[in-house]
Amino acid sequence: MLWEPPSPRVRELIRAGAEVALHPPPQWLAELDEATLGGANMQAIADDPVLAAGTRRTNRSNLLFWAAANVREPGARVQPNLGEAPLATARDLVRRGLDESALDAYRIGQGVALRLWLRVAFSLTADPDELRELVEVSCRSISTFVDDTVAAISAQMRAERAELLRGTHAERREVVALLLDGAPIGRTHAEARLGYRLNRTHTAAVIWSDEAGQDLAELDRAADALAAAAGEPRPLTVIASAATRWVWVHGRPDLAALRPAPGVRIAIGSTAPDVDGFRRSHLDAITTQRMLARLASTQQVATHDEVELVALATQDLSRAEEFVARTLGELRSAPPEITDAVRAFLAEQGNATRAAARLFTHRNTLLRRLSRADALLPRPLSANGLNVGVALEILRWSGRP
Repeated sequence: MLWEPPSPRVRELIRAGAEVALHPPPQWLAELDEATLGGANMQAIADDPVLAAGTRRTNRSNLLFWAAANVREPGARVQPNLGEAPLATARDLVRRGLDESALDAYRIGQGVALRLWLRVAFSLTADPDELRELVEVSCRSISTFVDDTVAAISAQMRAERAELLRGTHAERREVVALLLDGAPIGRTHAEARLGYRLNRTHTAAVIWSDEAGQDLAELDRAADALAAAAGEPRPLTVIASAATRWVWVHGRPDLAALRPAPGVRIAIGSTAPDVDGFRRSHLDAITTQRMLARLASTQQVATHDEVELVALATQDLSRAEEFVARTLGELRSAPPEITDAVRAFLAEQGNATRAAARLFTHRNTLLRRLSRADALLPRPLSANGLNVGVALEILRWSGRP
């Protein structure tokens, strides 16, 4: 493609606009993330906290890469972005079994970037000739940059897919995928290929980190710790992405023994027997992981048994937030000792003596806090205990103590 440089004046304007884009306001990034993760083909990525975080990092990487290139050489053709963030995300997409259609995020991001860039362009000059050249050159630059980057990332994904078709990891992932899909596969054959017994009771977990720069060896150490907590010599582990491990152990681990490193998260499924239990526990662990991501929870370890009701109640997050606000009223922002008193009272089925003992406080103190809670609630606790309890659980898993 013949790439003619813009006029000196438009070069100055592009550099000035690129310097603005090099330090994007938070609302730009929020708009970019919301559009890319809200795309019609992006649900599988948006539901996965690791893939979603990787997409956000890739959005920032692409924006800053293009902006930096245009500060250095305004209007010149920008080379494809093959930096750490987009390549890591591409590898993770392949490991999750996703194809190049997942790169629709780049096209969606291109549309948002063009819209944001036009706002900048119209703020730089009112001269119609300058503005026309500025828009033509910069729109061509953005679209070509995205085309070239998508082509390069697609090639990397094909290479990664070919690599995954070789070796024991690919074999293990293939067998696990068949088991999870309920495909016909002989138990003995599957056990031999996995090195894991299927005719026992299973607890599955998803171990992951959505933090950039996380020491990924900590994920494997957390998997080993989960096995040790279940009295197992080693777990069955599948690398679902660079920063995600799918794990199974026999029996039910002692969760009190789990102390994951900072940045490492563990979502634990139910405990159930046989091949159906192998599958069900994994699906429950995935549900738990997605709920933690949906609520932006800071909890490092969560079990499906703890969050099953909250996971169901927060499938539609906006309606769940409305339910919490409507149910709790001013109690939503009450001090922790008030909400803790209500939780304990409900957990002890309305027995104030047991609730006070649970909180290591005096019964009269508990009753005063419950009276304060009633004054803050739209409806008395005695008339709406179930809804209040659910709303408080949603708050707890949303990061509120």
